[in-house]
Amino acid sequence: MFKKLAASPLFIAVILAVVLLLWLLSGDKFRARQAAPAEQQAPTAQLALVETRWSEAEPYQLTRVAQGQLLPWRSVSIKSQQAGTVTAILKQQGDSVQQGDKLLQLSDEGRSALLAQAKANLSLKQSELASARTLSQSKFLSDTELSRLQSELARAEAELESARLALMQTTPVAPFHGVVDRRHIEVGDVVQTGTELMQLVQIEQLKVTAQIPQQHVAALTPGQQVNVQLLDGRTLSGELSFISYAADIATRSFYIEVTVANPERLRLAGGSATVSVELTPVQAHLVSPALLSLDNHGKLGIAVVDEQQQVVFYPVDILTADNDGARVSGLPARAQIITQGAGFVKPGDTVRVAEAKR
Repeated sequence: MFKKLAASPLFIAVILAVVLLLWLLSGDKFRARQAAPAEQQAPTAQLALVETRWSEAEPYQLTRVAQGQLLPWRSVSIKSQQAGTVTAILKQQGDSVQQGDKLLQLSDEGRSALLAQAKANLSLKQSELASARTLSQSKFLSDTELSRLQSELARAEAELESARLALMQTTPVAPFHGVVDRRHIEVGDVVQTGTELMQLVQIEQLKVTAQIPQQHVAALTPGQQVNVQLLDGRTLSGELSFISYAADIATRSFYIEVTVANPERLRLAGGSATVSVELTPVQAHLVSPALLSLDNHGKLGIAVVDEQQQVVFYPVDILTADNDGARVSGLPARAQIITQGAGFVKPGDTVRVAEAKR
């Protein structure tokens, strides 16, 4: 039976197929042992993709705003320099006065008599000294006596000047042209030295005072144009006339004064106002506040792509911010700003750029 099966062609074919299969398998294992596996290719690194948009800098009129107060250009309280009774009021509240105009009259209180006495005493001392000089030339008067008479003459001159000044001070005068703003006395009032009599103001031009933060004072220059907005909406034009050289210790702000013309004598002094100082125009970009970020040093800035397709971080200063966006300075005049993907790249990285969708 077995001999018949071994002689069968089918049996022979099966045996040959098994032998061939074993030979093929043994050849693959041998080659695997002799040859090292082929080196696998590393995947190609992909550059980060960012979206950008071009931004052009435009001139922007920068202003500094502060709350201020309108004051008279000059204001003085006229006080009594002599004691006495008010006998006449020569200028009333609201009256315009010129420099040197008499404002009121105080009682004489014997000052005229003292002045006359001082004049007579001076005349006597002058006569005595003239006679003494004649005698001195003839050696009939000592030098000591001549010196005494000269001293008495000098004292008489001082007494005359004092009496003349005391009488003049019974009629106070305006130290500058202006308006009588307040009157504090009536006819018949008894006043003492230092009593307030009237308030005199000069309002043909006004002085606006304000405080500017220390970080903004470097941009100010005397002579700059200033807009002064009143509470009722009116706007006046002025000129920056003074900037203090030292900051207030408590507020760290600098005191400024603005000169404003007021030829119509509008009643503005003492009121509040908003001061807007126009600075030199600067080149600024209008950007979304969402594009602002902080670098490793905490500096605020914006990431852009340069001509070599590399990321550059530019520190910026925010000039203004409103509903339209933030205006910033510090970027190149024309900048390719990263609008998407800035958080996945760092300065110096080379990136692929896609134009941001409008």
